[in-house]
Amino acid sequence: MAIIHTEIEKNKVRESGRRLAVVLDKVIEKVVPGVSLRELNEYAESLIRKNGDKPAFLGYQPSAAMRPYPATLCVSINNEVVHGIPDDRKLKEGDIVGLDLGIVHDGFITDMARTVPVGEVDETAKKLLETTQKALRVGIEAVRDGGHVGDIGHAIGALVKESGFSVVEELGGHAVGQEVHEDPFIPNFGARGTGTELKEGMILALEPIVNKGSGEVELDKDGYTFKTKDGKRSAHFEDTILITKNGAEILTKK
Repeated sequence: MAIIHTEIEKNKVRESGRRLAVVLDKVIEKVVPGVSLRELNEYAESLIRKNGDKPAFLGYQPSAAMRPYPATLCVSINNEVVHGIPDDRKLKEGDIVGLDLGIVHDGFITDMARTVPVGEVDETAKKLLETTQKALRVGIEAVRDGGHVGDIGHAIGALVKESGFSVVEELGGHAVGQEVHEDPFIPNFGARGTGTELKEGMILALEPIVNKGSGEVELDKDGYTFKTKDGKRSAHFEDTILITKNGAEILTKK
């Protein structure tokens, strides 16, 4: 069952989202050729802890069969789709890199992701990033009290298909708040009027995940990193939103 949040809880999540947006924005400023993934991770964690908050992903264990996630920041390069574990690899000119971050503030979690260019990138990469960012926007615009999860997926999926790219059907958005992942799951495809009903007070993390080629992915041997099966690039944008009487309020913004 989806959780309907109280006014006190909503304000806590608002502050969590604001803090997260500030941190991720500062991490993005560090994305330049030559920076290592480990450096980005350490910087993100230092900013979060300096604010008195906690990383939401560090030590997170999606299931008993999985080892706890070993980092604060998910860093996914080029054909890595999501959940990349930061290591000593260095970013290169022309890469695109997905940065996915969550924090815990006053007991409440928010989740946010951006895929950004490293230096100058080619036109296809630019179009992929622009399309995925636009897909997030139309997904947010589809949110309304009394609507359905399928409304979000339909808006995202239709835009991505029209752009000539593919959504990853195995992965998608989710509710968030007191846990990193809460119900309902929010696919990036679907039919209008289907799925869980959206209600005022729900907090959702919407996250279009878009591939240049096919939408098929495979899990790396590290147990966390998803990669495109065809080796082509992928992009990921995410915001945490609150459903209000008037639509969606974006919580992960400064």
